Amino acid sequence: MRKYLNIFKAEFMTNIQYFVNIVLGSIGYLIFVVTFYYVWEYIYSDPDELINGYSMTQMVWYLMITELIYTSIKGKKIVSAVAKDVKGGNIAYNLNKPYSYISFVLFRELGRSILTIIVQMIVGVIATYFLTGNIPITNFGYMLLVLFSCIMAQAITILLMTIIGLFSFKIDDSAPFYWLYSKFMILVGVIFPIEFFPEWAQKILVFSPIYVTSYGPAKLFVDFSMENFVTITLAQIAYFFIVYGLGYALYNSGVKRLNVNGG
Repeated sequence: MRKYLNIFKAEFMTNIQYFVNIVLGSIGYLIFVVTFYYVWEYIYSDPDELINGYSMTQMVWYLMITELIYTSIKGKKIVSAVAKDVKGGNIAYNLNKPYSYISFVLFRELGRSILTIIVQMIVGVIATYFLTGNIPITNFGYMLLVLFSCIMAQAITILLMTIIGLFSFKIDDSAPFYWLYSKFMILVGVIFPIEFFPEWAQKILVFSPIYVTSYGPAKLFVDFSMENFVTITLAQIAYFFIVYGLGYALYNSGVKRLNVNGG
């Protein structure tokens, strides 16, 4: 584990050198949040009106968290980097190294993104507070639990991006799969809570990545309870190990093909 923590630390310290860039990069994130604040303000005739159990203020905060998680991970870069390792043969150099390639990518990307999510959460909370005039969570401990849920969402997202990149073992270009995933997440995961969809769709979505990478952390922020935290965290842990296992199996399958082909 120490070697992975060193990988994480190295990337984290490198990211600190670009702290100003991270802060400036939050501008696009803020523009998105402000834009949808006025969209929801237009949709809700009364700020206290409830639509599918959500008030206008809750919808703005929900969007703040989902967009925060989505933008803090550079999914396209992860997919491209993994695909490049596969196509360029660089992944073969990892065979004799004393670490798992899946874990290497996970801790590397967490080191690159965790500072971004912390900075953007601070910026997002301040900006959204000025827009809405209140904040759903005032307990600092609960805020840390939400942050933990967001980081778990990051880890699962990184593993999903790694799997998409590893598709390059099987197909020539894995980019279309990322395009489909990203559009699905924006349209279904970022903008609307699961409760906004038909009941039959809700039963499907609770088993999709949306529940653990988008909906769960945002739901905790707008309507926190320890019961919800335990339920969502257990789902995230289960999803993490399932996705990690799939990535590990896909990697080993691809590496065996390399060995058989003499690569």
